[in-house]
Amino acid sequence: MTGSVWRPLVDGASARPSSTRRHPVPADPTAPSGPVAVLGGTGVVGRAAVRMLTRLGVDAVRVGARRVDSARQQHDSPGVDWRRVDADDPDSLADFCAGTRLVLNCAGPSYLLADRVARAALAAGSDYVDVSGDGPAYQLLDGSPLLDGSRTAVLSAGMLPGLANVVPRVLADDLTGAKLVVYAGGIEPFGPASAGDLALSLDSSDATDGDGHWYGETLAAWVGGQRRRHALPVREDVEVAGFPGRVTTMPFLTADAERLARSTGLDELHWHNVFVGNALRLTLSRLRGRVSPAPAALAAITAEIAAAAELDLTGLDPFYLMAITLHRADRIHTAVLRTHSSFELTAATAAHTVQAVLSGAVAPGLHYADDVLDPRGLLDAVAALGALPVFHTHRHAHDEPMEVGSL
Repeated sequence: MTGSVWRPLVDGASARPSSTRRHPVPADPTAPSGPVAVLGGTGVVGRAAVRMLTRLGVDAVRVGARRVDSARQQHDSPGVDWRRVDADDPDSLADFCAGTRLVLNCAGPSYLLADRVARAALAAGSDYVDVSGDGPAYQLLDGSPLLDGSRTAVLSAGMLPGLANVVPRVLADDLTGAKLVVYAGGIEPFGPASAGDLALSLDSSDATDGDGHWYGETLAAWVGGQRRRHALPVREDVEVAGFPGRVTTMPFLTADAERLARSTGLDELHWHNVFVGNALRLTLSRLRGRVSPAPAALAAITAEIAAAAELDLTGLDPFYLMAITLHRADRIHTAVLRTHSSFELTAATAAHTVQAVLSGAVAPGLHYADDVLDPRGLLDAVAALGALPVFHTHRHAHDEPMEVGSL
């Protein structure tokens, strides 16, 4: 029997690495001074990110949103500079980014913003971190002269995309030829930005040109080293370990998951979205093919998605869970992650990424977060920030009982 792939807790103590204790973030002596600016700082992810950056020792934070008055009254604190900003107005966005050391984008929907915020930040001489961005923004920024020299841009620095692609690298150093199966989902309230991104992703699943703008495809999977359409079925009224009651699982291969499969040499990747309750699932099914990016129409649709999620949440505590199983020739590795809020986990991942960029741990250039962050360091960091209370790993041979480790 092999040992655990993760350090067990000792006497129930929290696993808090020294790198995430409260202290000033080390400064890059060649970098310009200035605050860390958080765009979308009044949203659920942005608020948590501001709080976590302060905890990590960032002592000057500029917080921007369209409406900041009520947020300033509720959360005013020393070291926080509140700014009204409209991401759809180039001049307003440029003013917000001017004089900053780094811009963290927590605004959305990301598929409407694309590379707009990144270009404003880089043009201002600032580094850039985005909780989303993903393939569309990466393709638009790749090769940009704004990234020539010393500036850094890190995309997909959230829970999903981002941290989800890190966990398999913790389970095994080499994923070549392996099969990865993921069940991910939960039940929690949706903010406008996250609901908007979910809505806009519904109508991208028919794009199969692989140009980086493809978001994902329902029923698809990575099989035999390539994307296959209609590879897996939807399953209704089934039990999935870790999820309450009976649920619906819907296969969905995202571009981000496919990037993981390509870059690591996975032979198979099956990703199943898990729906607890039926209101959100039925709403998304009904909206597919009907989503308009026009502001008024999108606002109505995001409100509908948020209402469906609230209906499913009735009587339940919010949670998000990922169960990730890696099948190799001689071993089966499993990781189970559970959080009270996927949005807080996104904020914690982003805050740690900001810390890594400020400290000089990330080289200049354009990156995806999971390509440049140390996997174990990231998981330790988000746990220390209180965003990942449960992380268990299991590893065993096909004919042996499991050995369990935990964070």
